[in-house]
Amino acid sequence: MQQLAFDVLILGSGAAGLTLALRLPSTLRIAIVSKGELNDGSTHRAQGGISAVLDDEDSIDMHVADTLNAGAGLCNENVVRHIVSRGPEAVRWLVERGVKFTRSAEDGGFHLTREGGHSHRRVIHAADATGREIQNTLEDAIRRAPNIEILTSHIAIDLVTARRLGRRDDRVLGAYLLNVASQEVHAVSARIVVLATGGASRAYLYTSNPDGATGDGIAMAWRAGCRIANMEFMQFHPTCLFHPQAKTLLLTEALRGEGALLRLPDGRRFMPDFDARAELAPRDIVARAIDHEMKRLGIDHVLLDITHKPADFVREHFPNVYASCLEYGYDLTREPVPVVPAAHYTCGGVMVDLAGRTDVPGLYAIGEVAHTGLHGANRMASNSLLECLVLAEGAAEDIAARIGGMQLEALRHWDESRVTDSDEEVVVTHNWGELRRFMWDYVGIVRTNKRLARALKRVELLKAEITEYYSNFRVTADLVELRNLVTVAELIVRSAQSRRESRGLHYTLDYPERDDSRPPRDTVLVPPNFSGATRPVQW
Repeated sequence: MQQLAFDVLILGSGAAGLTLALRLPSTLRIAIVSKGELNDGSTHRAQGGISAVLDDEDSIDMHVADTLNAGAGLCNENVVRHIVSRGPEAVRWLVERGVKFTRSAEDGGFHLTREGGHSHRRVIHAADATGREIQNTLEDAIRRAPNIEILTSHIAIDLVTARRLGRRDDRVLGAYLLNVASQEVHAVSARIVVLATGGASRAYLYTSNPDGATGDGIAMAWRAGCRIANMEFMQFHPTCLFHPQAKTLLLTEALRGEGALLRLPDGRRFMPDFDARAELAPRDIVARAIDHEMKRLGIDHVLLDITHKPADFVREHFPNVYASCLEYGYDLTREPVPVVPAAHYTCGGVMVDLAGRTDVPGLYAIGEVAHTGLHGANRMASNSLLECLVLAEGAAEDIAARIGGMQLEALRHWDESRVTDSDEEVVVTHNWGELRRFMWDYVGIVRTNKRLARALKRVELLKAEITEYYSNFRVTADLVELRNLVTVAELIVRSAQSRRESRGLHYTLDYPERDDSRPPRDTVLVPPNFSGATRPVQW
């Protein structure tokens, strides 16, 4: 089997991974690994934009206050201020790279929109396809960089640490990658490994995320000895198109920012009954309100209505959403469209500091895979791309300063001597479907102790079955993802069971009120192989 070696191995090819690669010194040999094509991740699908203070009437303090409010008391204020204050410079960096954000027709400046939880217009965007514009621009720069190698159609099976090789220290040494096309496993050594693998929303039956969002980085970090925090806070986007063929079509929050209303089938608005901010309330409130009305009335969707706006306005501001809806037979300018909530964003993840450092030396995590303390119990709209850009910059600076002391080490070849090809692939597909269904039914928008206990029982059964299957058969991409999904599902369930209150995205009928009798705490899960070393956390 082929063995590869790089200075920096970046697992993931979205905004976080690409930004990091471009900000690292050009003298380093860098590899970017993507499960499919470079643009198959969540960044390419991001519609809304980047939240940053770019208007004279706005301020860093107001952006911080809005983020803290949306996070339901669980954000780390130092982290929030650090990231928010670096937002304008991150946007300027993108503009310098060539990202074309939408300009205002009035003064030619950047057009800023407003989304849920924001008190001001501060979301800079490229029409309604901001992620695509950023992804394409950064990808073009990556392809021109002679020091960066792109490994598409490769999936990471596991990280390799020194402890895994029988040594006492925990330093990461590289990873095993499966070439999806050839089915060969490569041992890839690296001085630094960076997880930029995105979130885990594919653990749920209905999601806005692409197929690759299976929590790979979170699961691999857990197995390598990293602590994981706040996995109970899974964000459900309130408005995904309800249509049997539209599995993941998200209708951007900017629609509601520009005046779209949520209605019941009889045409009545219902959001004012739940929150004074109505359609512009944070996502957890809007998603729970929709879920409540669907269950109360026994309906399978609600309606999103922007027909009161001029048709030209809708087509100009939301050309891609408009075109996508037309493909499914809905004209946004003429009729309300059916929508439902769907799993959208993982607010918890691998615990890191402001340089992206994890518990394992040499291992970094940036973007949605990481838990920084920015999002708290609920991510505010368009803070995610902001976090990707700022953490990538911080990680690049830290890696550049430390990599000189890191050595490359040869890894053992992947051992397939005791496994065979599977003759029961149906086991993988069946378990995949079962897991996503019970996670949706029992660990979704509204939870109970009984539902969580049922979910954990099923997780444990599936975990044993998948572990046995993994031990006896050659790995495939589907098996790797299923193994990671069941790990992430267990982390979500155990985190939810440990929180005896309702806060932000975690709502349980057994503890429906927020517990303000003591300072709020993160839910921190510690793996069995955690070294216990004190990390240089900057929080």
